[in-house]
Amino acid sequence: MDIKEYFARISYQGSYDKLDLAILTDIFQHHIRAVPFENLSIHCGEGIELDLQATYNKIVRKKRGGWCMENNYLLSWVLKTLGYDVTLLASRVYVPEYGAYAEEIDHLLLKVVLDGKSYIVDGGFGMVYQLWQPMELISGTDQLQTPGVFRFLEESGTWYLEKVKRKQWVPNQSASASHNVEKEVCRRVYLFTLQPRDIEEFRACNTHLQTAPNSLFVTKSFCSLQTTDGVRALVGWKFTEVKYNYKDNMDLVESRILADEEIEKILKEKFNVTLDKKLVPVNTSRLCML
Repeated sequence: MDIKEYFARISYQGSYDKLDLAILTDIFQHHIRAVPFENLSIHCGEGIELDLQATYNKIVRKKRGGWCMENNYLLSWVLKTLGYDVTLLASRVYVPEYGAYAEEIDHLLLKVVLDGKSYIVDGGFGMVYQLWQPMELISGTDQLQTPGVFRFLEESGTWYLEKVKRKQWVPNQSASASHNVEKEVCRRVYLFTLQPRDIEEFRACNTHLQTAPNSLFVTKSFCSLQTTDGVRALVGWKFTEVKYNYKDNMDLVESRILADEEIEKILKEKFNVTLDKKLVPVNTSRLCML
């Protein structure tokens, strides 16, 4: 594995000769705008390996994306290689349709300590809840980013991530579910503790999420990529583009349903993804991702 090859993959041409927040943020933003958050392997008949070399080959050399245990695992290697103090953390994602957090850990994220401050670095959540910058680990303080206002709340050693979503303007409203046309609202994202984790602790999770019949990753095929002004996503056959803060503190949301023959072209043109095997799109879950 070669750090310069990784930088070429994410089109990063900046400096990395010192450890500071600006460089960390720049590398992170290049990553989330180049590497999709996607689970397409599951729907192409391929398995997702919890192995750093396999992840490197997939994301860097095959120019694919991945889910949290691929994106953030690779980012941990990148940042450690550059000399950053990185710790793996585990979280449980909030499911609004159930009004509850997952019972078991189902998300990998990173803590980076820099100049005596701790930051959460998470390049593997995707969609409209993807952080665009490292978030300082402080409780009760609003941290404004382009996607919206994020905040952490800490209670008895458990940390909660929340996001305040803007109002959404949906020109072609018929293509969007009613719960996507909502007023500005505070939305829980996930909870976590600061207990350091080893990658082996995610092995059961990695297997479960790609094999359990009721797993969101089994019941939906998806690919999302952050852009310079928003995010684009393909969930099943539905292609959505979001522009943040388009006007009057509203996000512009435009969606359309693709025909089967359009999907390969959209993946290539909008996400720079070319698959080795045929994708079988699926969207049988009622759970919302955007």
